[in-house]
Amino acid sequence: MTTIVKLAQPPLSLYIHIPWCAKKCPYCDFNSHVTKAIPEGDYVAALMEDLDEELSRADGRDIRSIFFGGGTPSLFSGQAIHRILQETEKKLRFAKDIEITLEANPGSVEQQKFLDYRSAGINRLSIGVQSFNQDHLEKLGRIHSNNEAILAADSARKAGFDNFNIDLMHGLPNQSKVQALEDIQKAIGLQPTHISWYQLTIEPNTVFFNSPPLLPSDDNLADIQESGERLLKEHSYHQYEVSAFSKNSQRSKHNMNYWLFGDYIGIGAGAHGKWTDAKSSVIERNWKTRIPKDYLNPNKPFRAGRKLLDDKELPLEFMMNALRLNHGFEKRTFTENTGLEYTAIESTIAQLKERNLILEEGSRIYPSDLGRRFLNDMLTAF
Repeated sequence: MTTIVKLAQPPLSLYIHIPWCAKKCPYCDFNSHVTKAIPEGDYVAALMEDLDEELSRADGRDIRSIFFGGGTPSLFSGQAIHRILQETEKKLRFAKDIEITLEANPGSVEQQKFLDYRSAGINRLSIGVQSFNQDHLEKLGRIHSNNEAILAADSARKAGFDNFNIDLMHGLPNQSKVQALEDIQKAIGLQPTHISWYQLTIEPNTVFFNSPPLLPSDDNLADIQESGERLLKEHSYHQYEVSAFSKNSQRSKHNMNYWLFGDYIGIGAGAHGKWTDAKSSVIERNWKTRIPKDYLNPNKPFRAGRKLLDDKELPLEFMMNALRLNHGFEKRTFTENTGLEYTAIESTIAQLKERNLILEEGSRIYPSDLGRRFLNDMLTAF
């Protein structure tokens, strides 16, 4: 592979991980830990110390987006979120149109809490509904009810959030196509600006992996997928990524940064980051210690590891993000963001085009409908 001398310096985002949950869901493989007593103050202080160690990676760039993920960030008080954002803005320069998202579970929020988050500076919510069917919520181990899911969306709007996402899953245990579409209809009725609709997958190190539930057949899953995408399109939700649908072009800026191979600082227990050193043409991934008590231990480092990506890894690293986008990517952005000439992937792209998985329009490369359906199979080519 031919490496060019100069890398472009991509946009920068900030990810903040809150690792605690009220209950661990049987499908969840995220770094989350059940506790009844959250050391909120100590954790906020640790986050700021963690951020101090990462400041040089900003390289003078504005922060385009901030995302509070988990775990369950909505277990934290509005006061704690306000302190995090207030201190962060002293250390980093926020873009004028910065998007600041907080994940919220319907069972852990109330009207006042949403008001506090809005006052703290959160301007976008992502509400983890997953399903409006009570039976499916119980099978998924969710602690909220279908009514609480509806109330959470109403509370978000009343608190002043004109931009919020609803997370939905499909392909649930014993779920029919009718039930999957009913979930979408109810979400649409709440008029969110964004809907994330993705298939349940069974991941290692989860309860579902050790005791697999009965899931819909592959044919039924394909039928659900096609019918759901059609329904969302009929209601003006534009699909711009495999599982992301936005109204009025209100895409998730934070997730778009991931998919466009941007940089991001990750702070918090188990958080991951990506950093591009344009001067030395180095791209690094790094990650923080996962266990909260270790993260809070002043005698242990925040960072657990780092890895420099080599030329052989970069094509897959880029493609596993860019090919999630319906629009795909421009050939020049592959070179600018990886430091590799387009010739490094040209023959692979040609093979995928022959299999009708990839389409090419001018300088743009993007997945076909078939390619999006078999994305994981397509990525193995890289």
